[in-house]
Amino acid sequence: MTNPVYFKLGEMLIKEGLISPDQLERAILVQKKEGGRVGEILIKLEIVKESDLAYVLGKQLHIPYTSAKSGSLVPAEDQGLMELIPKDFAIKNIILPLSRNINSLTCAIFDPLDLTLLDNLRKMTNCEIIPVIATKTDILDAAKAFYGRSDLLKNAVEQSYGVKDMTIESDADAKIDTSLSMDRLVAIAEEAPVIKLVELIIRQAIDEKASDIHVEPYRNKIRLRYRVDGKLYDIPPPAKHLHVAIISRIKILAKLDIAEKRLPQDGAFMVRMEDRTIDLRVSVIPTMYGEKVVMRILDRSLVALDFSSLGFEPKQLEQFRKAITSPYGLVLLTGPTGSGKTTTLYAALNEIKNPSINIVTVEDPVEYRMDGINQVQVKPEIGLTFALALRAFLRQDPDVILVGETRDLETAEICIRSALTGHLVLSTLHTNDAPSAVTRLIDIGIEPYLLMPSLLLVVAQRLIRLLCQYCKEAYEPGKEHLAGLNVGTELLYRAKGCSKCNHIGYKGRMPIVEMMVVDSKIRELIGRRVSFQELRKAAVEAGMETLPQSGMRKAEKGLTSIEEVISVTMGMD
Repeated sequence: MTNPVYFKLGEMLIKEGLISPDQLERAILVQKKEGGRVGEILIKLEIVKESDLAYVLGKQLHIPYTSAKSGSLVPAEDQGLMELIPKDFAIKNIILPLSRNINSLTCAIFDPLDLTLLDNLRKMTNCEIIPVIATKTDILDAAKAFYGRSDLLKNAVEQSYGVKDMTIESDADAKIDTSLSMDRLVAIAEEAPVIKLVELIIRQAIDEKASDIHVEPYRNKIRLRYRVDGKLYDIPPPAKHLHVAIISRIKILAKLDIAEKRLPQDGAFMVRMEDRTIDLRVSVIPTMYGEKVVMRILDRSLVALDFSSLGFEPKQLEQFRKAITSPYGLVLLTGPTGSGKTTTLYAALNEIKNPSINIVTVEDPVEYRMDGINQVQVKPEIGLTFALALRAFLRQDPDVILVGETRDLETAEICIRSALTGHLVLSTLHTNDAPSAVTRLIDIGIEPYLLMPSLLLVVAQRLIRLLCQYCKEAYEPGKEHLAGLNVGTELLYRAKGCSKCNHIGYKGRMPIVEMMVVDSKIRELIGRRVSFQELRKAAVEAGMETLPQSGMRKAEKGLTSIEEVISVTMGMD
């Protein structure tokens, strides 16, 4: 029986003037006798050229056609493509990986109708496959050249470092080699291939707008991950034997002790890309199979220091502005690490700074440098703590004080006494919601009579991913999907995925917040040491929008999905 897809292909070849109806019929007769595909038979009979068939098939399936002559059949370097798709698999299935983004892989494929192959590729790479079509000859030639280069590179690296990949048979064998001298470690880290590799890892992360880079050693491999929009994604990793060289290079950049492998270390360095200056904070910890490194990327150009661009609702914006323009008092931002608290605080400082106000900050670390503001980096190793810096601030005639984090009773007491003596104090606290901040401060030893007159506003914040505006999909949810949810619209949106968002379905983030304004009723409850549940009830009755409610408003506007809101606010009332 004739394959209808290829029969249509035959008709397209006729339409393009490449074959005649008689030639197509001849090919179909051969197919009936010998089997096979019409397209391959036409090539075998020398009726059409391989390139013509690929072009028409791509046109039929709406898949881009590429060729060796165009120069586009060249895989991207340093993306780990040869580890992602092994040489034997690529040659056997006539495919060639060309480039990878976070969640998508572009592959040149000879037979895009082979759905089993496409499914196997998805499972093997954990990526959405974006096919381009090319001829069998071009793919095989390009694959042999590409994997041949990788073999040469592997041999060069092995000769350079004097090591080869090995199968690890026991935990004892798997442990990292710590016998290298410090001179040898420095020499390895300063070799050109290692320098280039580390630079490419950092550059790719910056290009992908990642917030963190994770380099993690395991028994027989390195795991490389980027955190993008709050989610970790696997990236093709370097070879295991390069782990020591990569870690040593990063340590040198961050001015850390490369010979110390037993204790955690923290450092930082700065890179410049075009007209941007980007800070990287480095944390190194020892693990069973070597040192793990996490690099936090602080790209100042991506920081929104304008309230209007943060995504606050008009009422929330009004409440926040009223608090930060008060002559004195305490404003707290709460939430877990990575919830955007510091960015919101910097936006607040940017809103109120002017030559007539003296603003000082104490932070660990100073994440973003701002003109017109005096910023202090704590250094516990020499005794410069939050508490010591705050005491010194009070002799510096400040109007506004920002404390990076309220970590202990001493810091909290100085913050509150500063707020009571004519200063506006902004700080962060790690709690799950806004009302919990009050009970947390009381629990660590702050007396309610000090907290009542000083506290102005508590803001709890989370970051939710935004739907990609190019591919988000509208739908009408059924009642079963909205059970227990207060949604004020019949039309919602969900993630789909496209090339603009690397087939993730989301691109960018914005905060959702709940703001507890400390009014007379809340102050009375604070004085009575009530539970956070009672504080929360009173705040909601006074008009506080909770984090889940704030998220639902974003979903109703088509900015995010219900699934994203639920995942971020799960367990909250």
